[in-house]
Amino acid sequence: MKVLILAGGVGERLFPLSRLKYPKQFLRLNGESLFQKTVKRGLMLSDDIYVVTNVDHAFMIERELDEIGVKAKILTEPMPKNTLPAIYLGIKEIVKDFGKSKVAVLPSDHLIEVNENYLSAFKTAEKLSDRFLVTFGIKPTKPHTGYGYIKPKERLDGGFVVERFVEKPDYETAKKYVESGYLWNSGMFVFDSDIFLEECERYAKDVMEKVDEGRYEDIEPISVDKGILEKSDRVAVVPLEVFWSDVGSFDAIYEIMEKDESGNAVRGEFLGVNSNNNLIISEGLVTAVDVENMVIVNTKDVTLVCPRESSQKVREIVKALRKRSDERAEHHITVHRPWGSYTVLEEGNGYKVKRLTVLPGKRLSLQMHYHRNEFWVVVKGTAKVTVGDREFLLRKGESTFIPMGTKHRLENPGKVTLEVIEVQIGEYLGEDDIVRFADDFGRV
Repeated sequence: MKVLILAGGVGERLFPLSRLKYPKQFLRLNGESLFQKTVKRGLMLSDDIYVVTNVDHAFMIERELDEIGVKAKILTEPMPKNTLPAIYLGIKEIVKDFGKSKVAVLPSDHLIEVNENYLSAFKTAEKLSDRFLVTFGIKPTKPHTGYGYIKPKERLDGGFVVERFVEKPDYETAKKYVESGYLWNSGMFVFDSDIFLEECERYAKDVMEKVDEGRYEDIEPISVDKGILEKSDRVAVVPLEVFWSDVGSFDAIYEIMEKDESGNAVRGEFLGVNSNNNLIISEGLVTAVDVENMVIVNTKDVTLVCPRESSQKVREIVKALRKRSDERAEHHITVHRPWGSYTVLEEGNGYKVKRLTVLPGKRLSLQMHYHRNEFWVVVKGTAKVTVGDREFLLRKGESTFIPMGTKHRLENPGKVTLEVIEVQIGEYLGEDDIVRFADDFGRV
């Protein structure tokens, strides 16, 4: 079996923790990121790991894999188009490398308890995939309005033929589904590559052609459920009894976190008076009086407050921010780059202060700005600096000045992380005021 991990999601319902350029699969809710936990689950099934992500996140996938010492083949989409194009791209690559294969498809942003039930379910699915496209159905622990459901019918050896898929229901409908033996749709699959490609040919030929021709911009976003599974008569479901969460909303995060004696789930610092059953995630002290069943998420640049029962609506905030071209929909104040990251410490009219963190052996592009001067002060490590025709080293406590219109570059030649305070002064300080002349990462 081969493993295909889908890592192209954006996680809008977990804003402001999740942003377009730092989506939920990279969140570290408990030690390792959700993506890293998924990779380790995948290694229990196969040593051959493939990851499909988008161009913007490929360098972060590499970094995450390096941290846990895992090798994987990374495939990039120019833009996210939901799960069907991503799975087709990945399975096509696996077939190119190995020929006909069994492929386990795993979302990178779920939280799952791995036990014997999990491993035996994948063995069952692998057998059933000789005849069916196989999905996994989680046995519900309660009526849940945040998940899709699967209705099983004819019994198979270890599973069922799928009668139908249903969308996220209201509460009363969810109760009826649970009572009738429906399963939660987990978004995990095992596909035989031949059967999957045959069903793509039947139901999604247009998607296949556009992926093959590189015409991603012409693809209408579509899930594998909508595009293939809901139409095919060759779909089976294997029930799975494990702890599972798609971590799809803040209410879902509340459910999986430990609670204090007042029912509050807290990560950070919280002082509450008569405040119960709240989710608090904060980078500073949060205080509350007479507050119940609320979500309070406080990051350094955005604070979210909403009832827990309304947490599925958080994506509407993201849409509103994008509509007004607000960069906070895309970035935290710390922005990750292939060479490291930068953090905006302060900004005002005509100035901006950043902390640049450059990883060992990495360097920024050779670049120039039209509208700003820059000052660099090294606070940790040693910097190799290019300013115009000069190339020199700067050590801790040393600084340099880069006039606007001058080619320059910052590099970390050492073995420890380099940290530089950058002060920008000018009439325009946008990130798009940059002309790149050479770049190790292929950016223009």
